Amino acid sequence: SSPRGTGFLASVCKEWESCAMRAGDLGLRVVLLRTGMVLGNGGGSWPLLKKIFKLGLGGRLGNGKQFVPWIHLEDEVGIILHALEQESYRGPVNLTSPHPVTNAGLTRLFARHLKRPAFIPAPAFALKMALGDLATIVLDSQRVMPKVAQDNGYHFKHPTLEEALVSLL
Repeated sequence: SSPRGTGFLASVCKEWESCAMRAGDLGLRVVLLRTGMVLGNGGGSWPLLKKIFKLGLGGRLGNGKQFVPWIHLEDEVGIILHALEQESYRGPVNLTSPHPVTNAGLTRLFARHLKRPAFIPAPAFALKMALGDLATIVLDSQRVMPKVAQDNGYHFKHPTLEEALVSLL
């Protein structure tokens, strides 16, 4: 229900979803999956983040106050399967945890669970110099809630980052 964001990812999503919604003109049910950072042992961002933190190179990004939408892989797949089975799912569906965390909070939990320090911050200016416009992906705050999944009765297996990390480790 929030207004659309700005920047590269928001533009890509707008175009992608506009094309997908055309299937609705054909009488098809359209579900638009909007995923957060997926944490799973089989791939995605977790193996890379785990390696960085294990090396003691973890740290907050920018000021660390930005919210990071995340989800455990089992819940990502769980919501997708639930959406396939339930006709009530239509339109945008956020595949994110119901308990968002800030980048600083995520950094603290990763460091604690991996038993490593996380004191090397990546300043916003350095990320902008290195990534250009793509720095918004890690610096912009996105406090995304899985309201549609919850309203349709999905029950999370790993609702908190703490529970997700225990499962992954």
